[in-house]
Amino acid sequence: MHFIKMKIILFGLLLASSSTLLGQQHIELFSLNQVSVTTGIFKEAALTDFKYIQQLNPDRLMAPFLREAGLEPKAESYTNWENTGLDGHTLGHYISALAMYYASTGDIKAKELLDYTLSELNKVQKANGNGYIGGIPGGATLWAEIKTGKINAGSFSLNEKWVPLYNIHKTFNGLKDAWIHTEIPLAKMMLLELTDWFIEITKNLSEAQIQDMLRSEHGGLNEVFAEVYDITRDKKYLKLAQDFSQHALLNPLAENNDILTGMHANTQIPKFIGFERISQLGGAKHYHNAAVNFYDNVTQKRTLTIGGNSVREYFNPITDFSEVLSSEQGPETCNTYNMLKLSKLLFEDTADEAYIDFYERGLYNHILSSQNPDGGFVYFTPMRPGHYRVYSQPETSFWCCVGSGMENHTKYNELIYAKKKDALYVNLFIPSEVKWEEKNAKLIQKTNFPEEATTELIWQSLKKTKATVHLRYPEWVNAGALKVYINGKLQDIVASPGSYIPLERNWKNGDKITMELPMHLSLEQIPDQSGYVSVKYGPIVLAAITGDYNQEGMFADDSRGGHIADGPFLPLTEAPMFVLQSGSSILDQLKPIAGKPLEFRTGGLFYPEKFKNLTLQPFYQIHEKRYSIYFKQETPQGLKAIRQELEEQQKIEAHLRAITVDYIVPGEQQSESDHHIEFERSNTGVHKNKHWRDAEGWFAYDLENKDLEAKSLRITYYGNDDDREFNILVNGELLTTTVLNGEEGDIFINVDYKIPDTVLTMGKVINVRFEAISPHKTAGIYGVRLIKNTP
Repeated sequence: MHFIKMKIILFGLLLASSSTLLGQQHIELFSLNQVSVTTGIFKEAALTDFKYIQQLNPDRLMAPFLREAGLEPKAESYTNWENTGLDGHTLGHYISALAMYYASTGDIKAKELLDYTLSELNKVQKANGNGYIGGIPGGATLWAEIKTGKINAGSFSLNEKWVPLYNIHKTFNGLKDAWIHTEIPLAKMMLLELTDWFIEITKNLSEAQIQDMLRSEHGGLNEVFAEVYDITRDKKYLKLAQDFSQHALLNPLAENNDILTGMHANTQIPKFIGFERISQLGGAKHYHNAAVNFYDNVTQKRTLTIGGNSVREYFNPITDFSEVLSSEQGPETCNTYNMLKLSKLLFEDTADEAYIDFYERGLYNHILSSQNPDGGFVYFTPMRPGHYRVYSQPETSFWCCVGSGMENHTKYNELIYAKKKDALYVNLFIPSEVKWEEKNAKLIQKTNFPEEATTELIWQSLKKTKATVHLRYPEWVNAGALKVYINGKLQDIVASPGSYIPLERNWKNGDKITMELPMHLSLEQIPDQSGYVSVKYGPIVLAAITGDYNQEGMFADDSRGGHIADGPFLPLTEAPMFVLQSGSSILDQLKPIAGKPLEFRTGGLFYPEKFKNLTLQPFYQIHEKRYSIYFKQETPQGLKAIRQELEEQQKIEAHLRAITVDYIVPGEQQSESDHHIEFERSNTGVHKNKHWRDAEGWFAYDLENKDLEAKSLRITYYGNDDDREFNILVNGELLTTTVLNGEEGDIFINVDYKIPDTVLTMGKVINVRFEAISPHKTAGIYGVRLIKNTP
């Protein structure tokens, strides 16, 4: 197997000094075929994942690639994102998932599917004749334009295509994973030919042109190019990785400037994975500094209790998480998928236990919870109390979080253990076996964690072997509470939580290490400290089931917005909250339930009355139910005031939802993509933490008047916008000409325009176009809402 080599500083040094030691030593992960998950929840999740993968037809996934190569597809393309502009993006994830599952389990079915898919893609590459493999509609024309220097980049478009760099990154990454994890020579050959094609396409572009192109979402292109360098040691690939690193992110984060608020979260995270990989392979200190500063910013200021981040896919202000708590579009699973990649790389640099603490948090509480036990992946995990999640289906759903979801559950074995010379690190408490080939030894871990707060490690080798086993002392274990036994003898421990316990000895066959890892309840405030708390037991986030009513669209259809749980909200006034006297302890009143080691009764703590005896249980166990993770903490005296505040919020929210037929947030990727954004000479940005779009030319959306209830169009402007003159057209007819001269002042304003009946009778789709009147621009448009009532 190919090993990804990582650099490491000496254990215990501060993160800030790590870049000075890059290249001196390294810590390695075991390859996936050396570690197997043997039983338990992660084993079950992997099996469920592979069942889902096998329900997909590779010929349908490959149809866009054959079509673009001039070959006859063997089957029709899938729908959803797979035939609306992001054609082909799922296949790379599919290849990665098959490669990792085969490496992890040796399942021959995965190998057969992988071999077939690679052989078909090889036909595509040969038919193209230049190394290219892609399913992007009109890709040949697109790449020809880019080669000549014609670049028209937007945040989520490039030359009027939907994120083609992001799309092709998935193909690159799939081929890379097929080589790294299974060493299939065909995958390596295809990867190198594809990368050489990309070099040929971009070789004549200036640095400025490349940086302009990188304004468009491009996934982790810099990371995969760095990996190609690691595979070949040809420096042209390292240069390519550096050339395709976005300076607009690299430089400010290297200086630890926080520019993240309002940015599309998962557009940014892969770039920093690439920065860190480049620093490992090329020794570039500022790349490493950028990755560390970004990671610290996201995990310390922007991360929720489950390990996820963002609302409606964007980084929210660090001082205001109110939208996170009110929206149905909570943390995106792809974000955590990528943050775990970054934490893994930084651990390999530093052996810092804190990176494993975060990895474990995200693994149990977000990644594991994002797959239905019967199959299906989650895009958004709402933090709104009393809401629910939507699950994908194999024939309908091809979101980004389906692609990364297929990968997530194939590689639970990737970070359980690590090694360095004579040292073996035990990072996670998952039933598993690791083959330490350099020592001709095996370590078997038997555990029922977290249901039981213990684990047992058994050493197997033919002869005595000198080695140091480093046991993780998690941050969530109280100081002095952890106990370690070797062959039944209690060991003296001088380490503290947040470190590793080194056990050095001549290990003989059958030696047994037993760890006791007592867990305790704790409260964790939401990052803006606004009075909402979550409950954790050890590293496990506990949640409460609040019902199973009105979970509309819980199993997604193939509509563009099918991944969003847009059913009725539980009113904020009816959401469960902790109510107890000031100075009283919530934790003291939570009582364990006999025979259910991870469940707790709340003893009448909750308000309102119907929720007073809710049970708290691991969030990863809750599926197909409404739930609450965060709970407002209030006193009986303060209850009246907070209820009044919530009632006012609820009235506004309920009214708006009642009159809304369709809604767009201009400048937000998925909202715009779901409404078929088209534009010419248009710009986006963030002002007062709100996204906007304007244009010197025009931009347009399709809104859906599903039940023909719409009457008016509500547009949100910023009152200080000046010298703006533009037309608004609906289905090609002039609705109004608008002039803004800044008279409204520093506020956001809503203006309603009645839609003519002639337009409303045309059908269920209403095209809305904002068109600048030269030499003016359109206003910054902050919201486009189709509403039922007339002004």
